[in-house]
Amino acid sequence: MPKRGGGGRGVTQKPSNRDVLPAGAESKDTELFFNRELSWMAFNDRVLQLAESPEIPLLERLKFIAIYARNLDEFFMIRVARLHEQIRGGVARLVPDGASPSDTLDKLHDGILKQTRRHGDAFEKVLRPALAEKGLRILSARNLDAEQRAQVDQRFKEQIFPVLTPLAIGLGRHFPYISNLSLSLAVLLRDPDADEESVARVKVPKELLPRFLPLKGNVFVPLEEIIAQHLGDLFPGMEVLSWGTFRVTRDADFTVSEDAEDLLKAVETELRERRFGDVIRMEVQAGMSPKLLEPLVEAMGLEARQVYEEHGLVGLNDLQSIAFAPGFPELKDPPWVPVTQARLRTDADAPDGGTVMSSMRRGDLLVHHPYESFATSVERFVTEAVADPDVLAIKQTVYRTSDSSPLVPALITATERGKQAVCMVELKARFDERTNIRWANALEEAGVHVVYGIPSLKTHAKAILIVRREGDKVRHYVHIGTGNYNPKTARLYTDMGLFTTDPDIGADVADVFNYLTGFGRPKSFRKLLVAPLTMRQGLLAEIKRTVAAHTAERPARIQMKMNALVDPGIIHALYEASRAGVKVELNVRGICCLRPGVPGVSENIRVVSVLGRFLEHSRIYIFERGPELRCFIGSADLMPRNLDHRVEILAPVEDASLAAQVKDSLERCMADTTSAWELTADGGWRRRLPRAGDEKRWAQGEMMERAQRMAQFQGGRPLP
Repeated sequence: MPKRGGGGRGVTQKPSNRDVLPAGAESKDTELFFNRELSWMAFNDRVLQLAESPEIPLLERLKFIAIYARNLDEFFMIRVARLHEQIRGGVARLVPDGASPSDTLDKLHDGILKQTRRHGDAFEKVLRPALAEKGLRILSARNLDAEQRAQVDQRFKEQIFPVLTPLAIGLGRHFPYISNLSLSLAVLLRDPDADEESVARVKVPKELLPRFLPLKGNVFVPLEEIIAQHLGDLFPGMEVLSWGTFRVTRDADFTVSEDAEDLLKAVETELRERRFGDVIRMEVQAGMSPKLLEPLVEAMGLEARQVYEEHGLVGLNDLQSIAFAPGFPELKDPPWVPVTQARLRTDADAPDGGTVMSSMRRGDLLVHHPYESFATSVERFVTEAVADPDVLAIKQTVYRTSDSSPLVPALITATERGKQAVCMVELKARFDERTNIRWANALEEAGVHVVYGIPSLKTHAKAILIVRREGDKVRHYVHIGTGNYNPKTARLYTDMGLFTTDPDIGADVADVFNYLTGFGRPKSFRKLLVAPLTMRQGLLAEIKRTVAAHTAERPARIQMKMNALVDPGIIHALYEASRAGVKVELNVRGICCLRPGVPGVSENIRVVSVLGRFLEHSRIYIFERGPELRCFIGSADLMPRNLDHRVEILAPVEDASLAAQVKDSLERCMADTTSAWELTADGGWRRRLPRAGDEKRWAQGEMMERAQRMAQFQGGRPLP
């Protein structure tokens, strides 16, 4: 195997079992499946379309410029890296669409080049001048006036120059290590005394200083351009012939061996090694001199399809610092303040204390974030449990959280008050590993029972279990969600959560925690669908029952909402449902490998993707069979990794009124004509627009209005 580009580890990695299809899922009908990676590229194209949309406020469009770039970074670090790994390992990955890794890489390179040209144009030609007209200027260093240049010169001398380290390339010197996603200047120099040319690299210290340096009057200047204007100070006595910016993306994926004796140490070791992963992509500023480009490509051992030319600034993900900065409210969406869930608000004055748990005893609760508040539901649920002297134990999963989350510190307080506190921390949550390790160490030091799960599986389930003493018995109070216990993303992602005291669900969640903390492997569950144990079979059984129940007189229907639909076995089952005449409505935010609209196969399947102000994140699975409605929510997308290689939970929503709310939210997404695209049989995504005479529909706006309306009612009557 070749050495890893740019100082790699030189370690051969075996293909992950996540790349292996489940038995019986292989298909010779390759035309019935879209390529997973190309479908992802189409998803990011929809994000780019939001950045290009004139109906969206300017700073929101700038946010989508940054999101597009950040998405692309992660895609290269994981998915494209895996394709290169397969090629180097000589592995012909079996994929339903029949494409080879090399063919897929070629198509990705061509498609992403076209997208990045649009991406650069959207910023340089549209947003940059439009923002300047509104008083927010992102200026090139060469366009500064005399006063601004004086500010920049002073900042360079005092703050920037002291942290710069120019490194020579060539001339018998070792090629410098270039860290993942770091921004650099390549500089072509000429020594006038020796009449020789040389190349140097200067790292742009955006980890230490703002990438866009703020000046007076809402002016921002790219840090790399300030450095470029002062290259003479870095290379005294040399003639600067040309310069250009470049950026590398490295393989950031890793797989922890299921034989790891100490999972924490294994993950920490892999995190240290991650920084030396192969260089997978190099972005370069358009027009870079071949005398600069060729030494970089050669030193990092890159193929032509790994080099991406950027027309404009490189690394536009850093624009999020401007997009999310305070000020200019007229250039942003109107602020949204989540409301307290109606039952939790109206139960506050109940005789039994008005806690979340007392509300749960009167019946199941459903919350829908960010329309309804995470703080006054989930966080309140845990903090009240910590303060309740009758609560004996609190158990919680942590996949992604934030440093500001009160939930994890609440477990520490619970331990200090003599309660049993258990936290299942997923150390392998991609790009959140360090945060989770830090939390795990703090929890263990405080006496919380910390569990890292099963090395070969990621624990992606979202569950909280509270055990409370009530008389001579105990009762289980459970929250099962579709999203992470993260207060920041709870304001940005659409997620649902079920609060229930159902004894069967409580017993099932207790079994899941015992599965994660001990050696037991339950063979069945009472009501939950749990991956990798029962979820695949459970979903397939629900599809089969729906097909069996379908008649012309009493038609059945399947409705699903998820982030990604990839699993061949599930896709085959949905094709069978369509062949039987069952209407299948799919709301898939991102990747969809199912091909709708194929005569005789999938003409009864519709696929819609909704992207907008909030990130659609809920996972919903509904099976409608005459008067019977089976509704599940939970953490799992329909991908082999979720069904076979992760611990996931889907919980039934059995209260008819709550199931109707879940169904209503999904149907609003399917009817959206503002922020929705529909997948066609040829793989294109057509923007959905209202038909002539029809009212424009915006699902997220309708859900905000619905949340406000429900918050104003108490027992069916408007609040005073």
